[in-house]
Amino acid sequence: MRDPGISVVICVYTENRWEDILAAVSSVRAQSYPALETLLVVDHNAALLERLTREYQEAVGVRVLANAGPRGLSAGRNTGIAASHGEVIAFLDDDAVAERDWLRRFAEGYADPRVMAVGGRTVPIWASGRRPAWFPEEFDWVVGCTYRGLPPGRARVRNVLGGNASFRRTAFEAAGGFATGIGRDGDRRPLGCEETELCIRLTRARPDAVLLIDDRAVIHHRVPEPREHFAYFRTRTYAEGLSKALVTRSVGAGKGLETERRYTTRVLPAGVARGVRDALRGRPGGAGRAGAIVAGVLTAAGGYVMGSVRARRGGTTLSVVRIEGERPTVARAYGSKGNAHE
Repeated sequence: MRDPGISVVICVYTENRWEDILAAVSSVRAQSYPALETLLVVDHNAALLERLTREYQEAVGVRVLANAGPRGLSAGRNTGIAASHGEVIAFLDDDAVAERDWLRRFAEGYADPRVMAVGGRTVPIWASGRRPAWFPEEFDWVVGCTYRGLPPGRARVRNVLGGNASFRRTAFEAAGGFATGIGRDGDRRPLGCEETELCIRLTRARPDAVLLIDDRAVIHHRVPEPREHFAYFRTRTYAEGLSKALVTRSVGAGKGLETERRYTTRVLPAGVARGVRDALRGRPGGAGRAGAIVAGVLTAAGGYVMGSVRARRGGTTLSVVRIEGERPTVARAYGSKGNAHE
C-alpha cells in the first residue's frame, strides 16, 4: 500500500474540553499508521491558543494555529487544509478519540485513485454510561455519531460525516473548501451539513469521484449529559432542517435531499414500527423511541420550512473558499437565490 501521507486536523474552540483535546491528540499520535502531522486549529480563543501552544511547543508533528477565517467550524477546517502538507487530510472531533487503526483504514481506501473521500464509524460515549432508553439509533446523527440506516462495511455514499472523515487534497482543489455560513459555530445553534454540501459540490466538479465509508475506521465520540435530553434532540433536529434548507438552496433539492428521501421513507418508518413492537412486548423505551422519531421528523421539517423562507428572503449567504497557499480565500458565494458570484 502506497503511503499517501495523512494530515489530521482537529478544530477546537473552548478550554472546557481541555482533557478531551489532549485525548484526541494522543489517539492520533498512537496510530498504527502514523499521521504525517496533527494540526490543532483554535477558533478565535486567544487563551486556548496560548495554552495549547505551550502544551505542544516541543511535540514533534503537532502544530497549533489560529483560525484564519470567520468564527466557526467550516473556516477552522479550511485553515487546517491550507496549512497541511499531506496528500490526504483527515478530520477528528475535539471530543473524540480514534481507535488505533483509524488512519490505516482511511489509507487503504485511497489505494483506488478514484476515491476522493473516506469516512468512518462514530460510536457514542454516553455521559450517563448508557444510551437513554427513548433515544432512537436512527437519530444518532443528532449527537454526531453513525446512525442506523447507513450501509455496513465499506460502501459508496453521497457524503461522509464531518467529525470522522478524510479527503484527498485534490478534492479541495477541484471543489473548494467547506462553505462558511453553514455548520457549527462553537456552542451556538447546532447547525450542520457543511460536509454534505461539500461532498455534493465535489461530485459535481468530479463526476468520477468515489466517496466511501468504512465502518472499520472507528472513533469514539463523547456525548455530554445535556445532549442526552429531549430538549437538545428537538433543538438539533430543528437546526438540521435549517441546515438542509441552506444545502438545497446551494446545490438543489435533487442531490440535497437524495439520501434523506430514502431515510425518511424506509429507515424511519421501520424504526417507528420497531419501537411500537417493543412497546407492545413490554420492552423499556419502545414507545419513547417511536415518539422521538415522529417528533424528530416533524421538528426537522419545521426547520426546513423556516430555513427555506429565510433563504428566499436573502437572510443567509454561503461562501465557498479556494484553498491556495496557506490562507483560504473566498472563491464564490451563494445568496438567497442560490446563485454563485465571485
